[in-house]
Formats: sequence, C-alpha cells, structure tokens
Amino acid sequence: MNWLAHLVLSESTPEFRVGNVLADILPIKEIRALPDSFQGGIARHRAIDSYTDKHPIFRQSIARLDPHFRRYGPVVMDIFYDHLLTTAWQQHVATSLDDFVAQFFTDVDTCRSDIPAPAYHIFRRMRADGWLTSYGDIEGVRLTLNRMSMRLRRPFDLGRAADELALHHVTLTQDFDCFFPEIQNRFAGVAAQPGPQ
Repeated sequence: MNWLAHLVLSESTPEFRVGNVLADILPIKEIRALPDSFQGGIARHRAIDSYTDKHPIFRQSIARLDPHFRRYGPVVMDIFYDHLLTTAWQQHVATSLDDFVAQFFTDVDTCRSDIPAPAYHIFRRMRADGWLTSYGDIEGVRLTLNRMSMRLRRPFDLGRAADELALHHVTLTQDFDCFFPEIQNRFAGVAAQPGPQ
C-alpha cells in the first residue's frame, strides 16, 4: 500500500500518522533517532507492508501486469491500490478526501520540530503539489510512477505501467474490493507496538 492507504490504516494521533509515512522517507538511522511517539506508526507501516506483500489477492493483482513490469510489481501495485482507494473513497472512509489530507498536513505541522529537515521538505512538496490527492486519475498515477522512477538505482520507465491500470481496471478493482476490507479489519483497533529497531 502507498501513503494514502497507510494513512487510512493509521491510528489517529499526529505522531502515529506522520511516523507511518516517515517509515518510507527516512533512512533507518534517522528512523531509529525519532522519538518513541513516532515508533508505533513506523511499526504499523512495516506490518501493513508485510501483510500486503504476502497477501494472495495482492499477488494476484501483480500477476495481472505485463511481465515487463513485474520486477517492480509491488511498487506499481501500491500506487494502483491508492488509485482504487481514491476512486472508492466514500466506501472506505467517512471523512472527505480533501479534509482527510488536510488533517494529515495539520499533523505534519504539529510534529514539525521532530521531523528531520529533508523529510519536512518532502512533506512540503507533497502538500504543494497535491501528491495525496493526485491518484484519482490515470495521469496522476503516471506522474507518481514517474517520480518513483527517479528513485530507482537503474533507469526504468515506471510511468508506462499506468497503461496497465487502464487495461486491467475492472479486474484490479475486483481485487481491491476484496482486499481492502480485509486489511482494514486486520488493523482496526490493533494498537501497534514498536518493533525491533
């Protein structure tokens, strides 16, 4: 799951929610240096990733991709699932998407003094460029995948994988509609404990 889904599956405290996203942004040394109040969100992020990557429905979704993209299948499908979450938002979240995202950035501001400067710069770009609200159409997905391409060690045009979303939209939607209630039930009311550092 990508950042939007991680936030939906977070507990409600600012540090927990921000920690859940910082788990994907910071190197391990800086994660370990964060205050204890962030560690529950970091543990939740790791638990969500582990649960998702092993889930047969998520793996089935990856198998739908053209073999050319399967090497990066989990990365691509994380973004696709955020798209599918966005397009069915009201089925899964009571708050509007805009209000939900605005609350997250309020949480970021609340935690500002404990967020390392490079990560805070990413949060500023995320807010200014509307990253969390851009998943709703395929071109937004393509832009996100293009951003992720720049983080890869070897050049690869992840943006082209957005065409796979259009090609398999019906079956991927069916996959997501089965998967997301399961992961919501898995983490509903589960208090995350910091895991091994």
